[in-house]
Amino acid sequence: MSFKSKLKEIRDDITTTFSMGKLQRNRTNRRGRAYIAPELGGGSELLSELIEEQSPWANLPPELLQDVIKRVEGSETSWPGRRDVVACASVCTSWREITKAVVKTPEQCGCITFPISLKQPGPRDAPIQCFIKRERATSTYHLYLGLSPALSGDMSKLLLAAKKIRKATSTDFRISFVGSDFCQTSNTYAGKLRSNFLGTKFTIYDSQPPCPGLKSNCKLQQKVRSIQVSPGVPARNFNVATVSYELNVLRTRGPRRMHCIVHSIPISAIQEGGVAPTPLEFNNPGDEQSPSLSASKVKQPLIDFISTSRAESSDSICSKMDPLVLKNKAPRWHEQLQCWCLNFKGRVTVASVKNFQLVAAVEPCQNVPVEEQEKVILQFGKIGKDIFTMDYRYPLSAFQAFAICLSSFDTKPACE
Repeated sequence: MSFKSKLKEIRDDITTTFSMGKLQRNRTNRRGRAYIAPELGGGSELLSELIEEQSPWANLPPELLQDVIKRVEGSETSWPGRRDVVACASVCTSWREITKAVVKTPEQCGCITFPISLKQPGPRDAPIQCFIKRERATSTYHLYLGLSPALSGDMSKLLLAAKKIRKATSTDFRISFVGSDFCQTSNTYAGKLRSNFLGTKFTIYDSQPPCPGLKSNCKLQQKVRSIQVSPGVPARNFNVATVSYELNVLRTRGPRRMHCIVHSIPISAIQEGGVAPTPLEFNNPGDEQSPSLSASKVKQPLIDFISTSRAESSDSICSKMDPLVLKNKAPRWHEQLQCWCLNFKGRVTVASVKNFQLVAAVEPCQNVPVEEQEKVILQFGKIGKDIFTMDYRYPLSAFQAFAICLSSFDTKPACE
């Protein structure tokens, strides 16, 4: 039997066992955050036992198993072939642990495999190329992995989805791992973007707290305001970044001016030898290891991780703990085309006020290499009706980049 035939047999066993477990549970199928393995609430233990009993692959020697998974991971570097790696992680607990150890982060391999990859920094060398599709009728936005809909077609991989919700004094973009469930109490909830009344300032909230090593770099501030959530799954929102747009009082022509402060990423991440915070797994909302994050089952306060003010930092010596600050790259005026131009390297084809490129805004005392200062960390632009490209790289994650791009879709009459 060939290796691919064995792999196909494994996937067939998983599908058959999953269907049996679903019938025995007689419950609604809700896909969890890490849908690389059957984590379906109370029925997960039953399903795991069924897999281990019925699958002939569950008791392979660890050395052989590791070699098999390495071969699968090395042979499939893009979607949809990458599904085979996810299938290996869904066989049983032992397969899952070895697969998680074999698969590298996007920063290391440039590939997106599991849902946690969307919260990890992108690659350093080349950006990950994605595109965003806007659905005006439903006010939803879908982020796909690929060059464009024309080139990727049905092979595109859905990474994240967002739904625009208008309120009296603000606008929310709720971000989810799936395109059909945008409830904050769902286990597919990834975070949200919230604007102020004028649409000039946006706050990015993550459903997961920053890495433990970063908590000393940020000030923990609890607001009085709280939100009502389901008693079963508490919703959590951690302020990880803010995006600001400068007011255009004189109504001068030109692109919008952006300023982004990423509280969850220190400036040391882009310094020589620096490393960006990289979560390795999702935190369980009921985990008792985070006493400072515990709260009532009924109401959960919004928690902000806010760095020291810029006024204070200007009076003190530059610190490696300062947050990463991004600014839009200044465009140049093209006399022949009579428009503002940026070099998007062929990834943007339609002129739009929404188009932008973000680079690091650094101070001389922060000792950031010149090549890092000139490197485009995030670029976003229009290529067709309701189709936009999004290319991001280290130290931003796909979630952070998507949230920043969503801020460009909100109406900003005071900035144009």
